[in-house]
Amino acid sequence: MAAETRQCDAFNVHIYYPSRATTMSSTFEHHHEPSASALAQGSERLHADHAKVAPGEIAIGVVIGRASEYFDFFVFGIASVLVFPTVFFPFKDRLDGMLLSFVIFALAFVARPLGTAIFMAMQRRWSRGTKLTAALFLLGTATAGMAFLPGYDVLGGRAIALLAFFRMLQGIALGGSWDGLPSLLALNTPAQRRGWYAMLGQLGAPIGFMIASALFLFLYTELSIDDFLSWGWRYPFFVAFAINVVALFARLRLVVTEEYTQLMEERELEPIGMIEMLRTQDHNIFLGAFAALASYALFHLVTVFPLSWIALGTTQSVGDVLTVQIIGACVGILGTIASGFIADRIGRRTTLGLLACLIGIFSFFAPWLLGGGRAAQDAFILVGFALLGVSYGQAAGTVTSNFPIRFRYTGAALTSDVAWLIGAAFAPLVALGLSSKFGLAAVSVYLLSGAACTLMALRVNRALAARD
Repeated sequence: MAAETRQCDAFNVHIYYPSRATTMSSTFEHHHEPSASALAQGSERLHADHAKVAPGEIAIGVVIGRASEYFDFFVFGIASVLVFPTVFFPFKDRLDGMLLSFVIFALAFVARPLGTAIFMAMQRRWSRGTKLTAALFLLGTATAGMAFLPGYDVLGGRAIALLAFFRMLQGIALGGSWDGLPSLLALNTPAQRRGWYAMLGQLGAPIGFMIASALFLFLYTELSIDDFLSWGWRYPFFVAFAINVVALFARLRLVVTEEYTQLMEERELEPIGMIEMLRTQDHNIFLGAFAALASYALFHLVTVFPLSWIALGTTQSVGDVLTVQIIGACVGILGTIASGFIADRIGRRTTLGLLACLIGIFSFFAPWLLGGGRAAQDAFILVGFALLGVSYGQAAGTVTSNFPIRFRYTGAALTSDVAWLIGAAFAPLVALGLSSKFGLAAVSVYLLSGAACTLMALRVNRALAARD
């Protein structure tokens, strides 16, 4: 394989990596990067020259940014169950109202790749700081717009159209909010600690869900149902706007610094055009997306879907379900942290494969647990969050390690977009729709398909690595 040696002026070492002109395929464990010793030496000198953007500080920026984004999305997801069927679809029964709400819920994931393309072009024309500011402003504006949106009884069908429009804007904004911090973190950490640092950004998911669930729990239990449906549900959307503002300044403080910009340039993390990405890295994009599919398939099936199924079945109160899900989010946080230790010991690819097998086994018990009594349903949520935490904690590792360094910034964002779209966007809609018609066996089929796709993608990736 053709190769080239490049000298990084910032820390006088020679880095060897495959030539950009050569088509590359990779493995999740074997990156197209320097050797472990060279990387460790370069990383130490890099840390010395760029102390202000050490891995710990980058990790903080990642956690803050992801938690704020996930909070926005979970606020909408919970409202799709508790609020939107009544406020925006009163002309439908509760089941159909939820299904229509989940259709709008999925629109953000459909729009997300479009947002990535638009804002990557914006960054190439202006700057990373401009792109991030515009994206988070759009995200906050769309979220606040939902808070002010009148219901169907005031605007009729226009209220539904505006809700869908704001949801699309949320997806576009989330696609544009990619700051490259996870990719930089993956390239700027010791080889033996990559699993640990990879899971830090994933902590934003259970943290965001926990905060969103706790806020809805407080409002739902403290207000009358009329007050909650009239004005109480709007407060989480206002809070989401405020959190976005705080997260924006926290991330900009890091992103626009001279040290961060220099470090991104040295690592060649740059926005790449979508046409070039799809022409040269299409196999890596889809392989990385399918490799994490078990995690993404499980994601909304233990967060949004159980709330909808139990609320329709009235086997326990909404407040009780939200309480258990908050506990589940704490379990998910512990599982995510544990994934860092596990992946550093046995490898990220092995961790993903093992968890895909466990998720497949878990899927066989899903109908019995969700269709059972309160204890069984709670067990589904808690066990599901534990599996999700360990699996999702390493999903980002498969995204960042599959690309040549130059393509990682854009490739990580686009691969994540595709994984969300295929694995999670329609999960609540498909699971609720099929389960209400054919029974909870549909949940088993959905989870099994995700686990099978993950194992197949890992097998293909290993075969490509062996061939190369």
